[in-house]
Amino acid sequence: MSTIDLTPLYRTMVGFDRMATMIDSAARLDGAQGYPPYNIERVADDEFAIEIAVAGFGEDDLDIETKDGLLTVAGRKVPPADENEQRQYLHRGIAERGFLRRFQLADHVIVTGAD
Repeated sequence: MSTIDLTPLYRTMVGFDRMATMIDSAARLDGAQGYPPYNIERVADDEFAIEIAVAGFGEDDLDIETKDGLLTVAGRKVPPADENEQRQYLHRGIAERGFLRRFQLADHVIVTGAD
């Protein structure tokens, strides 16, 4: 992946430094994030929904947090110690590895809930 040097923006654009910082941080946030897959849907003019495919994770395995305009969704699956002894998988295709997915929110976006 190529890197973009935003230094000229900082030197020549007075008052737009926050936008340059957001572009820079967005480029770093999305680097090689492929798991879990997600959808962002516009529900109304000022309403959005984010769907994340987290098969195998329960509500207790997910941590959802918003702070300083950043929505963070983290998943950590800890299987019970005796579960692996009882189950005999012929094929195990559901990934239960931990993940961390971040979404940069615009200033006017307010998170109202998670289902």
